[in-house]
Amino acid sequence: MGKKGFALISVLTASLFTFSGLSADPFSGKQEEEVSPNEDLMREHGILNRLLLIYQEIAKRIEHKQEFPIDALANSAKIVRNFLEDYHEKLEEEYIFPRFEKTHQLADLVKTLKDQHDAGRQLTDYILSHANEQMLKDEEQKHLLAHYLRLYIRMFRPHEAREDTVLFPAFRKLLSQDEYDKLGDKFEEREHRLFGENGFEKTVDQLAEIEKQLNIYNLSQFTPNLKRNKEASYESKSK
Repeated sequence: MGKKGFALISVLTASLFTFSGLSADPFSGKQEEEVSPNEDLMREHGILNRLLLIYQEIAKRIEHKQEFPIDALANSAKIVRNFLEDYHEKLEEEYIFPRFEKTHQLADLVKTLKDQHDAGRQLTDYILSHANEQMLKDEEQKHLLAHYLRLYIRMFRPHEAREDTVLFPAFRKLLSQDEYDKLGDKFEEREHRLFGENGFEKTVDQLAEIEKQLNIYNLSQFTPNLKRNKEASYESKSK
């Protein structure tokens, strides 16, 4: 094949990946998915939701006087601190919130979200300080821990939902396409600097291991048995 033919194939290959939303080096064969800033933040909210499920399970076990692996709590709280608070929330505080403050839009929402970030960090300090065997020997401290886990869950479920459905869609309208694309590059660069290549995927893998420790990894266990529930309801009414 001549040089012109090879060059044409390279151009066509690059164009194909650009059109499909993937970036690639046609010579290395590597592909990298292009993720928009909003999608990036919302995927990270998926990590938050899995952590909330872990916190919920641990709080439930404490309240029912059941054992749980302490390292599951410690490792989960470290992910909250390192990935969510020191990375994800920092992105929001540095790049998202100031845009709304500058344009005087959604001011009350942004203030509440910032206040909740601060409250969340205080809760994480408390959770981390209690994620050890010595502290959990004290029943009173253990139940206080369950209370703070519940507080964290109660705050961040509506927090992330409001960001996904109100803040992020409004944020997209504040930026030009060029600004939006460059911001995606900044997010990716920050993630690589803090967590290395595939930081998101590595964090998801860590969560899966914690979920397996707590026996909450199998997604099908959360599917209700509607037939059994209907039968139980019918038997109850028949008595």
